[in-house]
Amino acid sequence: MDIEKNKNEDTMKLLISKMKHRMIKIRLGGGTKKIEKLHARGKLTARERVNYLVDKDTEWLEVGAFAGFEMYEEHGGCPAAGVIVALGYVSGRLCIIVANDATVKAGAWFPITGKKNLRAQEIAMENRLPIIYLVDSAGVYLPMQDEIFPDKEHFGRIFRNNAQMSAAGIPQIAAIMGSCVAGGAYLPIMSDESLIVEGSGSIFLAGPYLVKAAIGEDVDQETLGGATTQTEISGICDYKVKDDQECLDTIRGLMDKLGDFDKAGFNREKPAPPKEKPEEIYQLIPYEATRPYDMTEVLKRLVDDSELTYYKKDFGKTIICAYARIDGWSVGIVANNRVVTKSAKGEMQFGGVIYSDSADKAARFIMNCNQKKIPLVFLHDVTGFMVGSRSEHGGIIKDGAKMVNAVANSTVPKFTIVVGNSYGAGNYAMCGKAYDPRLIVAWPTAKIAVMGGSQAAKTLLQIQVASLKAKGQEIAASDEKKLLDQIQNHYDRTTSPYYAAARLWVDAIIDPLETRQWISTGIEMANHSPIERFNVGVIQT
Repeated sequence: MDIEKNKNEDTMKLLISKMKHRMIKIRLGGGTKKIEKLHARGKLTARERVNYLVDKDTEWLEVGAFAGFEMYEEHGGCPAAGVIVALGYVSGRLCIIVANDATVKAGAWFPITGKKNLRAQEIAMENRLPIIYLVDSAGVYLPMQDEIFPDKEHFGRIFRNNAQMSAAGIPQIAAIMGSCVAGGAYLPIMSDESLIVEGSGSIFLAGPYLVKAAIGEDVDQETLGGATTQTEISGICDYKVKDDQECLDTIRGLMDKLGDFDKAGFNREKPAPPKEKPEEIYQLIPYEATRPYDMTEVLKRLVDDSELTYYKKDFGKTIICAYARIDGWSVGIVANNRVVTKSAKGEMQFGGVIYSDSADKAARFIMNCNQKKIPLVFLHDVTGFMVGSRSEHGGIIKDGAKMVNAVANSTVPKFTIVVGNSYGAGNYAMCGKAYDPRLIVAWPTAKIAVMGGSQAAKTLLQIQVASLKAKGQEIAASDEKKLLDQIQNHYDRTTSPYYAAARLWVDAIIDPLETRQWISTGIEMANHSPIERFNVGVIQT
């Protein structure tokens, strides 16, 4: 192995190790003492509930594990946004599972908790997946109620989605396994079926303290809204179960009886591993984001048999378009190439930049995949569209608009992998979060921003220095360097994959070796939802 590959591998492995160590802490939720308290009450933790519920010998994918990362520190933090979202199999059916983590502020909802719950429902609605809610929450986190309660994408949207999913025939099962209070009480009752655990589950619009304050009535929690009350007196819950295990077993039994729904009909053959060694990806991604590399070699370590059928291979070389299979599924791949090449006119083209010819090629390829009902996979390492007089005279805006239009109107499912840089309009054209990928994940090497760190830092520095000079203040060279470092450090932090994952701009940060699993599971979930006919809209030629 040469020195550069060795550096690449060491850097990637260090980044993956850092990610895994952070995940260990996140999986503890509110900490070991809180977990012990739950166990002492005969309850399972949210993660234990998910592990018990999903089919044995299957793996579940966690969506939004880093949601809330390094946020709300002044409130004690909110690991994984206080809710676990899993994509896994229950009685052989692929489902979305949403489990409140009662070890994090008693499962209370922070603003990011609401966003994560809405993301879970969005996945269920887009892909017509059954959704299972494991409810154990104290409701809205009151100190931040103004940021979670009233707006369109806040708490109330959850119940609107409950109603729409019910109307669309998407199965919803809710289990009340702890507190379920106030507005949150509508979620399980707006689901198709509800379960409640004796002794620990309770559901009511107002708890005993609020009832006392509002109408002067003294009533205990069990009498007000415990399992016996809500199954034998009010009848709002459908199943009373003795403990967590019986609750989860009952859900498995209910899922086992579901009928089948229409499929999209995506093509799949017998899966085959890549012929090239997938772990060599670690050696291929540069330890410095500015260095060139051949994305083709990365793709060969992701697709079945390392086999790709290239579309317009020698045209628009800064974007690779190719048909392939991933875990047997037919896919169309759109990937930024980082190799410096020459255009047909003999002009140098920088890797990772989208030029007019590559944008035009990608737009046509995306339309072809829609016509042939082939899911799309985008791999980002893009610094943006080419700028300058030559590009502007050549119509880069028009060609970029073609690509953005094709991505926006695409009806086949799209999956996005942020490998490295994802800057500016390049993020949009390559199906960033705003363009509705069914799943979007990042490698630890990802950076998402309006522009690169050094360019942004220098621009911001010039603005600040000019502002100081306008006030008659001079800045020494040493102070200017210090200010630049401060700006650069802040910008680097806000472009990291953790910053993006904390705010759910990406669904997960993953080891590159997990990429095939995420794409395959994503296409399988998307296959549950028939797609509409593709209509490209208006594209200038």
